Amino acid sequence: MSCLLNTPHIAVIGAGLAGVSCASQLEQLGMRVTVFDKSRGTGGRMSTRRGDQWQADHGAQYFTARDPLFSKELLRWQQAGVASAWQPAVAVLDAQNPDAARRHDNDSGTVRFVGVPRMSSPVRWLADELQLTLSARVNALIRRENRWRLCFDDSVEDRARLENIDFDAVALAIPPEQAVALIRPHAAAFAAQCDTRAMRPCWAAMLRFDARVALPFDAAFINDGPLRWIARDNHKPGRPSQETWVLHATAAWSEQHLESSADEASQALTDAFKALGGTTPTTATAHRWRYAEPTTPAQSQGCLWDAALNLGLCGDWLSAGRVEGAWLSGRALARSITSLE
Repeated sequence: MSCLLNTPHIAVIGAGLAGVSCASQLEQLGMRVTVFDKSRGTGGRMSTRRGDQWQADHGAQYFTARDPLFSKELLRWQQAGVASAWQPAVAVLDAQNPDAARRHDNDSGTVRFVGVPRMSSPVRWLADELQLTLSARVNALIRRENRWRLCFDDSVEDRARLENIDFDAVALAIPPEQAVALIRPHAAAFAAQCDTRAMRPCWAAMLRFDARVALPFDAAFINDGPLRWIARDNHKPGRPSQETWVLHATAAWSEQHLESSADEASQALTDAFKALGGTTPTTATAHRWRYAEPTTPAQSQGCLWDAALNLGLCGDWLSAGRVEGAWLSGRALARSITSLE
């Protein structure tokens, strides 16, 4: 017990891939870790909406592996059965001339992967061995005597106990717009970097059909109009068979319609899908990702770490803006935190 008590205790705020990557790496390096997230589950934007006999990956659509470290991690996911290659027929469409669909010319060397049986599966697999506190929104950080305490929303269960836990370091794995309010009182330089790394929104629509949609591709990039990407979600490995399509709006359209209702966004994006040759869905719904993608992702920064404060940040916005970048960013921050030893 004395050995455990002397082990640094780290709070990770955010249970998306970056946060879970950081936390699992820290545990491998011998640290104690508690992960907090305001949501009811793990995964962040590697998320899946589920219903009766259907599901849809309405966040991250797929991921690739370029970095050797992430390629090695991906192999672990495949061996665990939580990730698999996805080989869709991908087209490029012009909304003004949808009949002139062409093959995605840059696709010959691209290998796409997805979580199995849903996009969140790799994150959930990594999180299985972690200490998680979910439905816990952190409102503030308190720094005293070189340690940290977290303040929570009134609705958090066991709030009094949680707010009396001392942490040796805090890692924030959340969008910069959410992180800045927590760190500004303590780390002005980091807050300034968050201010310059805005995330752009994305409306996602999920369409379900009783019959196959007769489009000659499984996914497509759209060059103009409100849509930028459409995909036959049930074509991905391990998915239910019901015909399901996911539509992602452009960042510009999403910004313009940021405060629209889900019904309004769903109808507008469905109409755009039909204009591309799609049909009327049996049901449709939409989800707004307020912080979907970084406007200017850092290419090599990886993470932010203040060794004097024992405070750090990680996320895809600090590492090229991809699923791979999120995992690498969390791992980089974990390595920085080990300086506590």
